Amino acid sequence: MGVTARTIRYYEEFGLLGAGAVRVRGAHRLYTEADVARLRELIRLRDLLGVSLEELKQLVEAEEARALLRERWRATDSSEQQRLILEQGLVHVEAQLALVRKRQQALAQLERELVKKRQRLRARLRTLGGQDG
Repeated sequence: MGVTARTIRYYEEFGLLGAGAVRVRGAHRLYTEADVARLRELIRLRDLLGVSLEELKQLVEAEEARALLRERWRATDSSEQQRLILEQGLVHVEAQLALVRKRQQALAQLERELVKKRQRLRARLRTLGGQDG
């Protein structure tokens, strides 16, 4: 999976992973397919967004809450209940989007800074008679 055992233990300690892991003292932990899929998603989100563990936990908790809402949706035919479920789901998605947008803004700021640095370097090259590649 490309992560160390320590990372997995840290995710467990932080409450992100491992509820289904079978633990026998002195032996390797055994994980379910669901645990492995969750770890893959955690790694994907961590690498893609560069979020802190706390932010990663918020993303995961919102996704878990939405999963529970999907179960409630399947269990009801009430339009009023479905409306409430959709409204609650929207709150969770909005929270996830806010975090993603915050990361996008940080990346956009970094890009602007790097573009300015590149412009300054090219300008200096031109003043020295070099190529601006």
